[in-house]
Amino acid sequence: MNIHEVARRAKVSIATVSRTINSVPTVTPELSRRVWKVIDELGYYPNTQARSLVSGRSRIFGLIVSEITNPFFPEIVQSFEDIAVRHNYEILTTTTIHDPKRMTLAVRRMIERRVDGVAVLTFGMEDELFDDLKSRKVPLVFVDVGPPLPRISNIRIDYRNGIRQAVQHLAALRHTRIAFISGPLALKTAAARRQAFIESIREIGLSQSLRHLIEGNHTMEGGRAALKEILNLRNRPTAVICSNDMTAIGVMRQSYEEGIEIPHDLSVIGFDDIHLSQFVTPPLTTIRMSQTEISHLAFNALLNEVQRETPSSTGTEYVLHTSLVLRDSTALVKAGSGRGRKKASSSRRATTR
Repeated sequence: MNIHEVARRAKVSIATVSRTINSVPTVTPELSRRVWKVIDELGYYPNTQARSLVSGRSRIFGLIVSEITNPFFPEIVQSFEDIAVRHNYEILTTTTIHDPKRMTLAVRRMIERRVDGVAVLTFGMEDELFDDLKSRKVPLVFVDVGPPLPRISNIRIDYRNGIRQAVQHLAALRHTRIAFISGPLALKTAAARRQAFIESIREIGLSQSLRHLIEGNHTMEGGRAALKEILNLRNRPTAVICSNDMTAIGVMRQSYEEGIEIPHDLSVIGFDDIHLSQFVTPPLTTIRMSQTEISHLAFNALLNEVQRETPSSTGTEYVLHTSLVLRDSTALVKAGSGRGRKKASSSRRATTR
């Protein structure tokens, strides 16, 4: 089956079929329905390369994430793909794993495929990636680090709203020694979460020891190492807020190893609200940064730029708010907490499997 057969059966010209497939608005709704009906009946699949030559668009968006092993990113990829399918777009997905060579190859693939736009949801600026794609005038979307330039969209995360709620929640439970485990501070997004925590602590009049600010690496292993560091502190914290859920799960796992009962000995709050956070024991109180909403904002930002005739001279900004989700990993501080307990036996059930 080819475009000639579609045109013959629909009793229209080949040009009308081409315009219908490429969503050219001059085709009347009646003709469009007739053409698509024949396409469906014949099982005809238009040549996407030919379509891109006619329309000047590939109908492909690039999606770049840091790593697929962190459960936060698969949820973003799935949500982004779901909305793309509804808009008849294909997605070219790649991960950088913070590797410059891998990142360069990812950019090359996307340029070769003539993507219509790229969502860079790595939560950190990839300078080489940005320079290559900017020079091609490809619409770009970043999280928090997008510069105010034409065809650049920036999704600004309101970290402070959710982190303030978390701090106030712990204060209401009478915690006065609260630690914060950040991500790598070389990432602007990790530094922004840390700063939001410091400002929220000051806002309610609590003193903040620098020793209670621990730099992690956004992994479960990093969470385990950070808790060990916290346990060596004098007047150790009775509560800890983590820069992401994976760190919080690591803290919970190490707490089990140390014989520390959550939440009675230590209250723990995560950040992200990944799907897994509901199923650890106890279920994790966390700050929600909706992956679905990030994906929708990113996709719609690209779509708006593709359809915009004249790009904004300063780019476009979108805002995503965060909020606290209460579960069972926080509790009222108890007298004498922070002194530690004997190590649990090896037969005790693990926090996560």
